[in-house]
Amino acid sequence: MRKKSISILLAAVMTALCACGANSQEDKGMGAENSNEEISMEVANSSEESSVTTDNSSEDLSSFASGIKTEDDSEGADTEFVLNDEIDERCPLLIESKRGDVEYGEFTHATYYSETCGLERGYSILLPADYSEDKQYPVLYLLHGIFGNEYSFSSDGENRIKEIVGNMAADELIEETIVVCPNMYATSDPNQQPGFDSESVLPYDNFINDLVNDLMPHIESEYSVLTGRENTYLAGFSMGGRETIYITLQRPELFGYVCAISAAPGIVPTTDKFMTHEGMIEESEMKFADGAVEPDVFIICCGSRDSVVGTYPEQYHELLEANGADHIWYEITGADHDNNAIKSGLFNLFKQIAYDKSKS
Repeated sequence: MRKKSISILLAAVMTALCACGANSQEDKGMGAENSNEEISMEVANSSEESSVTTDNSSEDLSSFASGIKTEDDSEGADTEFVLNDEIDERCPLLIESKRGDVEYGEFTHATYYSETCGLERGYSILLPADYSEDKQYPVLYLLHGIFGNEYSFSSDGENRIKEIVGNMAADELIEETIVVCPNMYATSDPNQQPGFDSESVLPYDNFINDLVNDLMPHIESEYSVLTGRENTYLAGFSMGGRETIYITLQRPELFGYVCAISAAPGIVPTTDKFMTHEGMIEESEMKFADGAVEPDVFIICCGSRDSVVGTYPEQYHELLEANGADHIWYEITGADHDNNAIKSGLFNLFKQIAYDKSKS
C-alpha cells in the first residue's frame, strides 16, 4: 500500500466533544435491530465556539446519523477532475452534480436474517440503474452514525452518494458499484435503544460479527457481486467511521479499499463530554497484526471545523502513524460534521480506487 500521511490543512479544529460512544467488545455475537424512534438534539455552532447539548427537552440527535446541516451543505469544487493519487479536499461539481446524460440507480430496502442477532434485519441497497444478473459488481458497505439506521444515507439526498457513484461509473473512472447501507445497531433485544453509555453502544461494536457472518454472505448470495478484497470496499461516517477503523484493523483481509469519515471516539480508552469509553483495543493495538494483508487504500478524514468529534479522527491518525499502520490522512477545509465531509471522503475513496485500477 502507498504510505501517505497527508495533512491538507493545519487549521484550528473545533473540539466540541463527540456525541458518540463505545465500550470494549470482543469479536462475538450479540444481537439485533435498531428502533426507528426519532431522537432529537440541538447542536449549537458559532465561529468562536461549538458545543453539543444533551438536554432532553431540545434533543435532535438525528444529525449524527448522516451529517448535520450547515449553510455550506452542497458546494463542490469548481475544478477539473484529474485522475491521480492526490487527495482533493472537495468533491468536484462535475462528480457530485446530477447530470442529464447519466442514469442513476435508486435505493431500495431489503432484509436478511442475522444469526448474530437472532432477528430479521434491514438494509438499504443502491443498485446500478442497469443492474443485470449477467454482470458482476464490486460492493461498498457504507456505515451510518450513532442513532442512525439503514435509511440514514438513502433518505438524505444532500450526501450525493447516487451522483458520485453514478457519475464516476458513467465516466468510466470506476466500475458500476453496489452500495449497501446496513443498520449498524446489532443487538438481540429489539427494545434496546442507542445512547451515551457503555451498554447502549455495545451493539455498534458487535456489528463486525453481523457484517462478516451474516450481511456479507447474504449480499454475495442474493446479488451478482464480485468477491475478494479488491472488489469489497468499506466506509463509514461518525460512529460508522469508528467502526470502519476497528473492523479494518481486525479483518483487513476482507476489504481492499477503506475510508473512515469523521470517526467518533471509543476505539481506544478515552473520556469525552458524554461518557467514559472503555475502548475496544489499547492504543498500542491501533495497527495491523504482524504479517496481515493490509488495505490497498486506507483513508481517514475529517472536516477542519468538526463540532461533534473534534480532534478524535486526527488522534486516530497519529496513533496509526506511531504504530506504523499505513494510511492516508487529510482534513477538509471548512467542513463540519456534515455532508461536505461525507462527499469528500467518498469521492476520494473512489478516486483512489480509480487510480489504482487504472494501473492494472
